Amino acid sequence: MDTDKLLKKIIYDASRKLFKGVSITEQNIILQAPKLPEHGHISTNIAMRVSKAAGISGMEAAGKIIGAIQRNIIKTPLNAKISQICAKEPGFINFFFTNLAIYDVLEDINKKGDMYGSCDMGKNRKIQIEFVSANPTGPLSVAHGRQAAVGDALGNILDFAGWKVTREYFINDQGRQMDILGESIRQRYLEFLGQSHEFPEEGYKGEYIRDIAKLVMDKYSDKYIKPDETARSFFRDYGCEFIMNVIKSELEDFGVIFDVWTSQAKLVSTSKIEGALKILRKKKFLYESEGAVWFKSTAFGDDKDRVVIKSDGSYTYLAPDIAYHQDKFQRKFDKVINIWGPDHHGYIPRITAAVQALGFAKDAITVLIVQLATLWRGTEQVRMSTRAGEFVTLRQVMQDTGKGAARFFFLARKISSHLDFDIELAKKQSQENPVYYVQYAHARICNIIEHANAEGHKNTTNPDFKLLIQQEELDLIRELGEFPSVIALCAQSLEPCGLVSYLQSTANKFHSFYDKHRVVSDDTELTKARLALIAATKTVLSTALRLLGVSAPIKM
Repeated sequence: MDTDKLLKKIIYDASRKLFKGVSITEQNIILQAPKLPEHGHISTNIAMRVSKAAGISGMEAAGKIIGAIQRNIIKTPLNAKISQICAKEPGFINFFFTNLAIYDVLEDINKKGDMYGSCDMGKNRKIQIEFVSANPTGPLSVAHGRQAAVGDALGNILDFAGWKVTREYFINDQGRQMDILGESIRQRYLEFLGQSHEFPEEGYKGEYIRDIAKLVMDKYSDKYIKPDETARSFFRDYGCEFIMNVIKSELEDFGVIFDVWTSQAKLVSTSKIEGALKILRKKKFLYESEGAVWFKSTAFGDDKDRVVIKSDGSYTYLAPDIAYHQDKFQRKFDKVINIWGPDHHGYIPRITAAVQALGFAKDAITVLIVQLATLWRGTEQVRMSTRAGEFVTLRQVMQDTGKGAARFFFLARKISSHLDFDIELAKKQSQENPVYYVQYAHARICNIIEHANAEGHKNTTNPDFKLLIQQEELDLIRELGEFPSVIALCAQSLEPCGLVSYLQSTANKFHSFYDKHRVVSDDTELTKARLALIAATKTVLSTALRLLGVSAPIKM
């Protein structure tokens, strides 16, 4: 029996009948472990969510819901498995389980295997996550690495929570930055040919620009020495293609596979921009002023209107973005998530305004801002200067720490928080390193099971979980029981970091158990029960690591 699922249904039925005018869905009822053990085994904040709309306090709403739950629960299997239900300020409803309910967790994991923790929150609706989308002007930076880890892990979690996920990369292969890239490569190319020219002040100064220029010279000699438009176009296109291949290779090695790559240049070459602007013009959200065409974004909460067509007839950055977002919704996505860096924070109001002006719901799009990461080597900060072309690439971080450690560390904090990434810590093969600590728990379990098999303990069918009565055993089982709630919360909040914290806590509970109790002993039935316990732990650790894009090693 799925205890969490049945409890959610009972809470939902009670809340819906008591507060008929309040919008409540079963998928929105989140069960979490309270921060303090004395507050119970599981908790919900549904009372606080309905109290405001109902015009009563959270505690009053909690009292009403508890009364209804207690009446409804009597005729269900949960009656023998919940020992107490109580309210806690400012309106939490806390549940205390008997050991019977706790043992159900192990049965559930054994039955569902690596699908344990999954849910139907998304109900197979289509969701698009656009992330990284770095300009093809250089290798991926540490900031892009964090965005890649967040976007990919979030895609895995949402897929596990019942969404149909599409991962997409928008290639910004048009505009001034691409012209600067092409000119930077051209000038380095001319240097190789012995022609001295002044390097553009805003040019890209990284060593990779010289590498690309050298490739051009080796292949084409002085073919593009003339400063004509053919040469400038060649260097721009060659540089873009070369760097995009580098980016794709870096992302693939980082474990990030995109379903769709959308080119801004192709978007411009089609009629999609004109089509999107035609819709806005028809709805009277475009107007002309000072020789330019403006989008009336203030009608949707932006602080000022925005130019979409400049006085010279060229598009601003906003015009193709408007067309791109119309294209997203024309592909019938129910939800769109954009993952951006902090330098794009001010861009949110205008893009959400455009989505609404095109006729789509405001809540159909969510923009997540992923804060920057600072690299450290122990106590020494790694200095970087993008302008001087001196920065640590994602590739270098992967080579230093490994893919899994890099992803784990990038995901260790809320996306709204600045991240300090200690490269030396991520490389350590010790329990100080959080990813090593978690992976070691998985490898340790594999080793125990292998040892048990060698000792002849191969029959693990029908274990008697009631033999698991030690505090460390019960704590570990309760921790495993929280996994479905952690997944639901991560999917709802769009925050993968909760899964990192959960993994560390679960690994800690396992190590605490194993440090005090032998799994394989002369007591055959107890051995069988404990083997089932650690097998369930292995399943949860493996699943959670997989969702983060981190390996679950068998040996370490």
